Amino acid sequence: MDKNKFMFATGIENSYPTIILPDGTKKRVDEMEKCGHYTHWKQDFDLVLEMGIEFLRYGPPYFSVHTGPGKYNWTFVDETFNYMKAVGITPIVDLCHFGVPDWLGDFQNPDFPRYFEEYAKAFAARYPYIKFYTPVNEIFIAAAFSASYGWWNEKKTDDKSFVTALKHLCKANVLAMQAILKIQPQAIFIQSESSEYFHPETPDCDALASFLNQKRFLSLDLSYGYPISVVMYEYLLENGMTKEEYHWFENNLIKGSCVMGNDYYVTNEHMVHEDGSTSAAGEIFGYYVITHQYYSRYKLPVMHTETNISEPNALRWLQTQWANVRRLKRDGIPIYGFTWYSLTDQVDWDSALRNDAGNVNSLGLYDLDRKIRPVGIAYKEMIKQWRPAIENESYVLHFKSGYYK
Repeated sequence: MDKNKFMFATGIENSYPTIILPDGTKKRVDEMEKCGHYTHWKQDFDLVLEMGIEFLRYGPPYFSVHTGPGKYNWTFVDETFNYMKAVGITPIVDLCHFGVPDWLGDFQNPDFPRYFEEYAKAFAARYPYIKFYTPVNEIFIAAAFSASYGWWNEKKTDDKSFVTALKHLCKANVLAMQAILKIQPQAIFIQSESSEYFHPETPDCDALASFLNQKRFLSLDLSYGYPISVVMYEYLLENGMTKEEYHWFENNLIKGSCVMGNDYYVTNEHMVHEDGSTSAAGEIFGYYVITHQYYSRYKLPVMHTETNISEPNALRWLQTQWANVRRLKRDGIPIYGFTWYSLTDQVDWDSALRNDAGNVNSLGLYDLDRKIRPVGIAYKEMIKQWRPAIENESYVLHFKSGYYK
């Protein structure tokens, strides 16, 4: 990779958790299907090129590709990845996005990490030219929504289930990176993770907010082998993680090149209330301040890997997020990518995918008829204007395995 190539990116929304419908039936929420990507995939890739974008956050539907132990259906994956290679789109491959195949059950399954390692190895062997990976997308959110909030997959609402999901997701993440590196030693891992912050509403909420502001780091702490606080160590042990499991992460530091992907939405900051509940706080600190907190902890190169907001606020939000990226870069943070997520509008994210209502969310650069939105026009122009300037700025990326000690 050219160290001075700034990665303007977008993505194809490919979430696929399972939910329980009001009648009690289980349903797979497949955003690629809901947003029409299976039908319009070639047009979608052409729109990426029309935007002047080279880098695309993109993942095959893990739940339908990995059909059983050692068994895969690569038909759709071959079509899409071969086309991207032919037209010059560089994928940042998202291997697990909020769900697992039916035969694996959910994130409580202790066999998930080893089977996901198998899948990552098979994928890397089939497409050895691919260098950029997000092995497991937003681990903290996947664990929280599935095993703490009770919204997806296992639908659990207790700390033990959250810790179980978290340790399985993090172990799967690390094992996948190790497997990929054996096939592609030049792989770069861009860990897309939500950037969270918890604000105390009153002084009485301060202790809980402090606890939650330590807890938000756990997914990256474990994945990067970062030494955690006594409070967090006790929390993990009290909720089912063994000492041996914790030390496994210390002993399996990532050997490849790592980039800390920070996702930021208006919902990423929370207000902590006296009854122990939290609610969305809106943008208070913003991407600049919160990303500084994450960078100060891990000292890894940064990429803004996800953001969006619905119309009519999208243009202003794009300007705000880009201004934050520019300021971080000017202040010496090695940030080298920005992503508006996603290419097209999404469906039912207004309920965090819990309701199968078919509500179209105007979050994309294009609508679901593949007509460009005002934010798409603005992003296209922004890329055209800023790419030469930002790539001429003097900076060097220092990749590091794990955090900087």
